[in-house]
Amino acid sequence: MDHSADAHRTDLMTITRFVLNEQSKHPESRGDFTILLSHIVLGCKFVCTAVNKAGLAKLIGLAGETNIQGEEQKKLDVLSNEVFIKALVSSGRTCILVSEENEDAIIVEPSKRGKYCVVFDPLDGSSNIDCGVSIGTIFGIYTLADVHEPTVEDVLLPGKKMVAAGYCMYGSSCTLVLSTGAGVNGFTLDPSLGEFILTHPDIKIPNKGKIYSVNEGNAKNWDGPTAAYVEKCKFPEDGSSPKSLRYIGSMVADVHRTLLYGGIFLYPGDKKNPNGKLRVLYEVFPMSFLMEQAGGQSFTGKERALDLVPTKLHERSPIFLGSYDDVEEIKTLYAAEGQEE
Repeated sequence: MDHSADAHRTDLMTITRFVLNEQSKHPESRGDFTILLSHIVLGCKFVCTAVNKAGLAKLIGLAGETNIQGEEQKKLDVLSNEVFIKALVSSGRTCILVSEENEDAIIVEPSKRGKYCVVFDPLDGSSNIDCGVSIGTIFGIYTLADVHEPTVEDVLLPGKKMVAAGYCMYGSSCTLVLSTGAGVNGFTLDPSLGEFILTHPDIKIPNKGKIYSVNEGNAKNWDGPTAAYVEKCKFPEDGSSPKSLRYIGSMVADVHRTLLYGGIFLYPGDKKNPNGKLRVLYEVFPMSFLMEQAGGQSFTGKERALDLVPTKLHERSPIFLGSYDDVEEIKTLYAAEGQEE
């Protein structure tokens, strides 16, 4: 890749331009979605800056303490949550918000309401901040079917009803990956411009990968199919090379690598946590939506992840997602176990 040539490129596809181009393909659209997305992008930029300063703030004794004006410095996950709630409400395009940080859904006041429901995890993997590991924001967007008083039921929908999903990863660079239901595109923040530039157009996950990603510390509590699959990754019976294990422990970073390089990400249920640990609405659904849009698949151990109908806001589910053929293998193992029973 010729980086020096890239540095002088003048025809830059920014995320705003990209979304406006998409909007022009739908003459009936009023630009509401574009406005909503621009507010999400602003939230991502704000959090990116805050994450980059986090270590420094701690170093000079700010986080969790009181600053010179007598204001308490907020922890990053709380700050990120407030930033996104304010950005989404002020867009005037949302009616109900579900955040990982809030027990109840936030119903937007009538004067600021729009037709979109947004589910999000403002800072996934925030326990990794202190060691500099990549963390991120995950979001999914639903549309309200008709004009009515919004209720929790409006977001307790299967993931296949989402109209868009994405994540923003704050790592060595700030990357925003987005799908509006027509493929997956990746944008990288150019700090000198303050703009997200299209750097990964039309991401397609390889059909089969060489990497598996799982917390092997939980192996003693796994069910049969998960244990059998991981054993197969390490000791293939067909003479092929074993898969490499890569596990960061930050969902955004692990899924991002899986999306670009292929392979499989597993967070199974086990004896200790029968439903796994990842939340359906704002972790499992958005990531599954992106995987399917990129040509991969996503499975809960029982069904296609996007077919799952959640019954409560913070419901959890096991998840296996990644390259099509790799997920197919684990589906076969679960199907075989089902027949034995």
